[in-house]
Amino acid sequence: MNRPPRLPPLNALRVFQTVMRHRSFRGAANELSVTPQAVSQQIKLLEDTLALGLFTRQGRAIEPTEQAILLAHYIQAGFDEFAEGIRRVTKLGQRNRINLNASPYFATRFLLDRLSNFRAIMPGADLRLTTMVELPDFVADDVDVAIQWGFGTWTAHEQTLLLRDIKVICCTPALATKLKTPNDLRNLPLLHSVLADLWTPVLAHLNVTDAPQDSSFRFQDAATMRRATLAGLGVGLLSTIDAEEDLASGKLTAPFGLDVMAAMPQSQIPGFYLVLPKAHRRVKSIAAFCDWVAHENWTSPVV
Repeated sequence: MNRPPRLPPLNALRVFQTVMRHRSFRGAANELSVTPQAVSQQIKLLEDTLALGLFTRQGRAIEPTEQAILLAHYIQAGFDEFAEGIRRVTKLGQRNRINLNASPYFATRFLLDRLSNFRAIMPGADLRLTTMVELPDFVADDVDVAIQWGFGTWTAHEQTLLLRDIKVICCTPALATKLKTPNDLRNLPLLHSVLADLWTPVLAHLNVTDAPQDSSFRFQDAATMRRATLAGLGVGLLSTIDAEEDLASGKLTAPFGLDVMAAMPQSQIPGFYLVLPKAHRRVKSIAAFCDWVAHENWTSPVV
């Protein structure tokens, strides 16, 4: 007979997951209000139970092994299920509150003007919107569902592409006089995003080689990237809506047209994704919101 594996103590698993999140015994100890030695003992207990080494240690630094990374995914899924069970038995699963975190750009450019459509479908929903550039910690930040900018790399969660964020190469008219061909981009400062390297694939698509990767200016959000481009600090990659507005006003120009990134492989174009732990869909209000978001036509103008 195949016996089920011996499960480690739940507390050891909880400590392990906290260490994985912080990548630090001390950081985990601070969160759990215990000593680093107590954390170390729980990790040792877990390693002995599994007969596996979970971390390589170099002084105070730790690095998770391949087995630890794999195990962390399953343990997080288990804790998500625990949380869902608690919600259900305490009737929190029937709540109408939806804690949504959205990319600031998506919230202001797409979501807010359409929320009345969702309100018409579910008038009793208590939607609480926060904005954060990076993906939130769904547990620590008390977030039910997120709309995140990126490339769909959050494989631990359910994710649905809502809209591609096609960027346009933009600069002031003064800088544009120095851009006769794409190769001239090598001679001007390029404005970079903190969240992702967008310029490398764009330059490769334009057959620009040996472009200096000057990181003097890096911006975390679309709004500051746009302001920096308008200020003439360098050549920026602006979202299409912003670019079209500034091109129409004459404040900026697109020296190589609007469709440079549109012609690139889809995998190289960022987008806005609906992201949430799979267990969260079991709450009816969250599921209703997710269904509405997934079926909304985000490319059509708001009427």
